[in-house]
Amino acid sequence: MSNLLIQNATMLLPETTVVGDLLIENGIISAIQPGGGLVANDDVRTIDATGLHLLPGLIDPQVHFRDPGQPEKEDLYTGSCAAASGGITSFLDMPNNVPSQTTLQSMHEKIATGNRRCVTNFGFFIGATESNVDELKKAVGSPESPIAIPGICGIKIFMGSSTGDLLVNDSDALHEIFTNTAGLIAVHAEDETRMDERKKLIEGRTDMAAHAEWRDDETAMIATKRAVAYAQETGHRLHVLHLTSGIEADWLNGITSLHGNGEDAHITTEVLPQHLTYDERDVERLGTRLKMNPPIRYQKDKQTLWNRLHDGTIACIATDHAPHTLESKAKGFPAAPSGMPGVETSLPIMLTHASKGACTIEQVVKWMSFNVAECYGMIGKGRLEEGYDGDITLVDMTTERIVDDANTWTTVGWSPFHGMKLVGWPTLTVVGGVPVFERNDATGPKGSILVEEGETGLPLLMTPWN
Repeated sequence: MSNLLIQNATMLLPETTVVGDLLIENGIISAIQPGGGLVANDDVRTIDATGLHLLPGLIDPQVHFRDPGQPEKEDLYTGSCAAASGGITSFLDMPNNVPSQTTLQSMHEKIATGNRRCVTNFGFFIGATESNVDELKKAVGSPESPIAIPGICGIKIFMGSSTGDLLVNDSDALHEIFTNTAGLIAVHAEDETRMDERKKLIEGRTDMAAHAEWRDDETAMIATKRAVAYAQETGHRLHVLHLTSGIEADWLNGITSLHGNGEDAHITTEVLPQHLTYDERDVERLGTRLKMNPPIRYQKDKQTLWNRLHDGTIACIATDHAPHTLESKAKGFPAAPSGMPGVETSLPIMLTHASKGACTIEQVVKWMSFNVAECYGMIGKGRLEEGYDGDITLVDMTTERIVDDANTWTTVGWSPFHGMKLVGWPTLTVVGGVPVFERNDATGPKGSILVEEGETGLPLLMTPWN
């Protein structure tokens, strides 16, 4: 049923937060009534949300669901279930799969898999190589003729830390991509040359502190400056993924803007909850569970990221959900792979920060829903507003739950936040008016998926970028 009436909820509307009712009909928000009083027809399911907060469905703009090729880590079904359990109704998935998605044909195949398996909305990046500009143009168009294919959200460039053939470090290749393609380019900004040079500095070390020393802030800064320079030269839409360092965040101040700065290149960036929560002290304590690229850095970096999130330099929050098995993580440093799960806990992590005064619930909604939709030009997403898609999340800001590996939906069965007490857990996740996940006393802390594979969720449609 795609007809749903939510009553007596504390609603996070675009301009205000009020208690009232929201009606979804045929998958679209049809009425919002502050103060309540909406009446449902017989074919509308009614939910009393007294004491709960109603948010627009969260959008995670960076995940690695490992489909195709690595089902022991994740696939599109388990990943979308994990996302739904975290209140995420839409996600954007990266192309570093086995094989990598670097052709339009492979993108069509992945979209078809998404239609068959996902329980949330989805979009996919096409991966750039040093020789596939023609395929990129088929997927996103050229500057003179941009296109938007449902389910394709942009181009991903690995400037460092690549998988397979996805490393693009050559200047001529980068310039050709920025010059000849349309769409949004998202970059993993670490300089491969500097990483190669610095790797010898940590040879023989097995302590996790070496990871951030090897992939230092200057390694990130060089690549970020390089990507920005290409964007400014060509006028290409650029998004810098998972910002980690204070020097990058400070340097990007005045350069980034959610809607662009006049005639300047339109550049945005994001941050991850783990980089707003953890620092070098936690890395020492938790070890390779926190190994990721770019790395968890230092207390000063964490504070600067918060500052630049608040002043708008950083537009949105992603997770970089990148699951690996605990068996592989147990290999220690440096052998353990980089990456961690994140979609199930990103909202509770941020709402817990809000409960402690680091930000407001309204800001969390802006960073994790509205701004993401604006950043990517998503049609019909990111707002509790009449005419928008019926993607919503109900959360409980009063009940504290402990993160437990045993209660995770991700295939790998663990969380980097295991043992942490959090509030703001989703009680109901709705996609297109259809409840897909619920968490209550009957389901227990893990919750329950309410739909079958492929029953809900659609390819995301973006506004073409030229």
